[in-house]
Amino acid sequence: MLAYYFRLALRSFRRNRVLTALMVLAIALGIGASMTTLTVFHVLSGDPIPHKSDRLFSVQVDPRTMLGYQPGEEPEDQMTRFDAEALLRERQAKHQAVMTGGGVTIEPDKAALRPFDTDARYTSNDFFAMFDTPFLYGRAWSANEDEGRGRVAVISRTLNQKLFDGADSIGRTIRMDATAFTVVGVLDEWNPNPHFYDLETGRYGGSEDVYLPFSTAMDLKLGRNGNMNCWGNSNGDETGINAPCTWLQYWVELPSAGDADDYRAYLNNYSAQQKAAGRFQRPPNVRLRNVMEWLDYNQVVPSDVRLQLWLAMGFLLVCLINTVGLLLAKFLRRSGEIGVRRALGASRAQIFLQSLVEAGTVGLAGGVLGLGLAALGLYAVRQQPVEYAKLATLDGQMLLLTFALTLVASLLAGFLPALRAMQVAPAIQLKTQ
Repeated sequence: MLAYYFRLALRSFRRNRVLTALMVLAIALGIGASMTTLTVFHVLSGDPIPHKSDRLFSVQVDPRTMLGYQPGEEPEDQMTRFDAEALLRERQAKHQAVMTGGGVTIEPDKAALRPFDTDARYTSNDFFAMFDTPFLYGRAWSANEDEGRGRVAVISRTLNQKLFDGADSIGRTIRMDATAFTVVGVLDEWNPNPHFYDLETGRYGGSEDVYLPFSTAMDLKLGRNGNMNCWGNSNGDETGINAPCTWLQYWVELPSAGDADDYRAYLNNYSAQQKAAGRFQRPPNVRLRNVMEWLDYNQVVPSDVRLQLWLAMGFLLVCLINTVGLLLAKFLRRSGEIGVRRALGASRAQIFLQSLVEAGTVGLAGGVLGLGLAALGLYAVRQQPVEYAKLATLDGQMLLLTFALTLVASLLAGFLPALRAMQVAPAIQLKTQ
C-alpha cells in the first residue's frame, strides 16, 4: 500500500511541478542551514574522550593573595609549579600528570631537511596511560626517567615519518635545542578535539609532535607556550619552583565518584596546610571538574556558534510553516479527487496516510537537496579563519541525522494538511462536480 501511495505522490508531483519545486526548495533551505550549524555545534561540543571523560578531572586550587578577594569566586584555572610538583609527589590519584605546552627546534640528521620548529608538550609519564594515547612503537618513559631528568622523548607518527621514513625509531637520537634525546616511543594517530587537556595553547588543530619529561624541560629551560598569571615578584624567573605564577595544567584520573570526593577533600586539606604554612592567604578554594564540565566551564563552544544554531533552527521552522501552507493549498485543490476516493470506499485513515506519504516524499527530495546545501555550507565554514574550521565535515552520524531530521520535519509539516484532507466530505464534493 505504501508503494502505491508513493507512486501516486510521484504522479501528483508531475501534475504540480512548480508547487512541488517550491516545497522541496523550502525544506532543502531549512535543512541545509540547520545541518550546517548543527554539524559545527556537534564538532565543537563533542566528548573528546568519551570512554573515560567522567573519570578524568582538571584540578584547581587558589594560591593568590587576598588582594581583590571575593568569597565564592573561581580559583585559578592553572597551577603554580610548586603546587603541581607537590601534588605529583604525593600521588593521591590513580594517575596524575602535570603539563604545559612548549616549542623546540629540531636539528635533523637528514641532509635534505633543514632545522625546523615544532610544538612540544612537557609532561609526566602518567600522561600517556591517563589519556590512553596509542603507541605505534615503544612506550612511555618511566617514573625513574621523570625523576632523573632523562633525555628521552616520545614523538608523533607524523614526526617519525618525517625524520625516519616511518621506520621503528626506538633507540634513535634526535637533537632538539642543541640537546640529544633518545626516542623511547612513537605515538600512533592521536588528536582529541577539542584539546581538553590544555585549552591555553589552542583548542583545536593538530596535537604536539614531541613529548618530553616535564623535569627535563625545566632543567634545560626549554621554551614554553600558553598563558601565565603572576601576582608577585618572581625575580625574573616566572617558571621557577617558588614563583607566584600559575601556568601549569594538572589532571588526575579517579575511578569512581567516591574517589573524586576523597580527592576533593585531599585538595582542601592541602590548601589548608599551605595556608597554615603562609603560602596561601585565601581560604581553601578548590575545584575538581571532569572533562565535559571543564569544557562547559571554559565555554569551548563559541557563543556565536550557539546563536547561529538557534537562528538556523528558527529558519527551519519558518521553512516548515511555508511548506505547511503549500501542502494545504495543494491538498485543497485536490478536494474533488479526494471526495471521489472517499465515495469509492477509501477510509479517512487511508486518505491521511496517502497525504503523509506524499509529504514524506517531498521531504526526502528536500533532504537530498538540503544535504548538498549543507555540504556547500560546511565548505564555506572551512574557508573561514577560525581554528575549528577544518573540523567542519559531515560524518556518518550527522549524515543519518540529516535524513532523520528531514523525515521528521516533512511529516510534521504534512500532519495538518493531511488531517484537513481526511475531513473532506465526499457528498459535498460529488455534488459540485
